[in-house]
Amino acid sequence: MQAKKLTTFIVAAIALLLVPLFAQQLGNGPVRIIDLALLYVLLALGLNIVVGYAGLLDLGYVAFYAVGSYMFALMASPHLSENFEAIQAAFPTGLHSPIWLVIPMGAGIAALFGVALGAPTLKLRGDYLAIVTLGFGEIIRVFLNNLEYPLNITNGPRGIGQIDSFHIFGVDLGKSWEVFGFTLPSVTLYYYLFLLLVVASVVICYRLENSRIGRAWMAIREDEIAAKAMGINTRNLKLLAFGMGATFGGVAGSMFASFQGFVSPESFSLQESVMIVAMVVLGGIGHIPGVILGALMLSALPEVLRYVAGDIQSMTGGRIDASILRQLLVASAMIIIMLIRPRGLWPSPEHGKAAPAPAGTK
Repeated sequence: MQAKKLTTFIVAAIALLLVPLFAQQLGNGPVRIIDLALLYVLLALGLNIVVGYAGLLDLGYVAFYAVGSYMFALMASPHLSENFEAIQAAFPTGLHSPIWLVIPMGAGIAALFGVALGAPTLKLRGDYLAIVTLGFGEIIRVFLNNLEYPLNITNGPRGIGQIDSFHIFGVDLGKSWEVFGFTLPSVTLYYYLFLLLVVASVVICYRLENSRIGRAWMAIREDEIAAKAMGINTRNLKLLAFGMGATFGGVAGSMFASFQGFVSPESFSLQESVMIVAMVVLGGIGHIPGVILGALMLSALPEVLRYVAGDIQSMTGGRIDASILRQLLVASAMIIIMLIRPRGLWPSPEHGKAAPAPAGTK
């Protein structure tokens, strides 16, 4: 059994390493779609801690994604130096922070925002918690859209550009890299960075799930009153769930800003937050393989349907807008999947049921 598992892991690892090499034969577009899908996997894993483990419905998760993105944009672009004389005097060419500083800062600042969201919502449950978190996400987006006067911090709706790409061991991920006569484009280099972060996140999530903290979160999810009666500190554990989930969003936001080279408030709308929740629910709430599957499907499906929507639009003589048609196709696919698989594409095993009896026994 162990040898079979080891063989499966080795085959899966080799396949993941070779995926971008085959995809880039079709151009940078498919690899870019895969890169963004990995970022959504990272976001879905973080939200799964809050929604899947602790049972706290969070509709404002995109706020932590935005905080991480803008933190990196400010720390790795000339924006602050161009708008603040004191910073320009200290850093004439702008702030260019290294990756080893940016990732912990993105995680830490997002965690602080997560605790700030969780603290006033400790007594809320269900729909009430969802409404408050939804408002928190919109507040962050509105602040990012308006923090350009009297001090230009976020550059408002124009966003922040000229963001540095990552440099790791002397390799600039924003440029192609020659290896043994083979050219690896920028999108492929970012793929390997995102894949490394996703693998690390999966390991962390599995360790959390099987830890005392993870079991306490699940007890709160099933029955908070009973969990409190058993001596579980529900207050601290809820705050820990919000903070831990937010760290994933902050790191993913930092990666997104470096990958895109530009951030604006439009990238962090309510639709993005709802889509991340849908990834967790559609894949299988609380089940890591299901969450990954849901994130990959829902992030790649809209991009793939771009090609189909254009053909259908031409068939109707241009009477149907391609973007609206694409959204309709995505929504239809989600409805069909949820009707066929109401517990998700890959749900977690049901607890509390007796194991099936062996064959031949009564």
